[in-house]
Amino acid sequence: MQNYHVHIDFAHRTFRWDSEANIKAHVHCIIVGFSVKSSEEKKRLYASDRVQCVDNINGYLLDAPDIFIERRTKPICSVPQVKRGNQPTDDGNLILTAEQRDELVAKEPAVGKYIRPYRMGKDFINRKPRFCIWLLGANPAEIKKCPDVMKRIQNVREFRLLSKKAATRIKADTPMLFDEIHECKTNYIAIPKISSENRRYIPMDYLKAEVVAGDTLFMVSEISLFHFGILTSNVHMAWMRAVCGRLKSDYRYSNTVVYNNFPWPELTDKQKAQIGQTAQAILNARALYPDASLADLYDETTMPPELRKAHRQNDRAVMEAYSFSIKISESECVAALMKLYQSLTEQEK
Repeated sequence: MQNYHVHIDFAHRTFRWDSEANIKAHVHCIIVGFSVKSSEEKKRLYASDRVQCVDNINGYLLDAPDIFIERRTKPICSVPQVKRGNQPTDDGNLILTAEQRDELVAKEPAVGKYIRPYRMGKDFINRKPRFCIWLLGANPAEIKKCPDVMKRIQNVREFRLLSKKAATRIKADTPMLFDEIHECKTNYIAIPKISSENRRYIPMDYLKAEVVAGDTLFMVSEISLFHFGILTSNVHMAWMRAVCGRLKSDYRYSNTVVYNNFPWPELTDKQKAQIGQTAQAILNARALYPDASLADLYDETTMPPELRKAHRQNDRAVMEAYSFSIKISESECVAALMKLYQSLTEQEK
């Protein structure tokens, strides 16, 4: 903001405005008062019915330095990289429901070994089984003996040829393959791109290497339990809520903005071990409810007490790793993280 000589004098953080029309429209609003004249007076920052008098209000409507979190292609810290999921661009021809899989394998058994579990973000959160025809490295002689599969491949080719994007039309040359392939060779943590604002934590989980992640999931492989513990902590969630994009009011997680800019703590081996233990406790608590989806487990009204307790213990362990007080507010947490981010970017320069 300082580059434009603009100063925020007061602001109200996001709130929902409901229209009085018969067809209800929900609009998410902020209020910002700004000027081009510098003032030494305290700024006023409103949230719900509370007001804070602060020294500065930045573009994220936080009491923090004027920092803008830019996209970056690699993490700012030494941590595993996040990959985007695989994009089919297939008009649905390479994706199967459980029933479609069973019907296809019954008619053309040879294709069975080329069918893999497939998850998009919503499937992942709801633990809904879906499958895909994954023909990377497949024997053409076997595939040509499967007329139903060949028909699906031809449909993909025709669909891509009709695209307005030149890059997609080029991919019509390989209609048996997904448009974009970012395969994980090992088990990985899946992070949904979109998650409800009503969840305190974005549901993340380990998936086996055989599961093909769709393009509404992010994948983090070669990752340890302590990485999982930090990613699923209230500290990372606070950062995410502050800097992520939104789809309506739902969180839109991003590898280039949220993950790659997140300032990780410098951990001792003892701290890594402790966070690894609290992360495992989260997975153990989930395992007590094998029939529950992640949507069920992370609904604030139905979250099991064992899972809530495990998350709170993990939150404390992560906050201690940052030397944060357990009484720190979310806005104070983000402000502290932004100072760490600022320090990291200055070290890069």
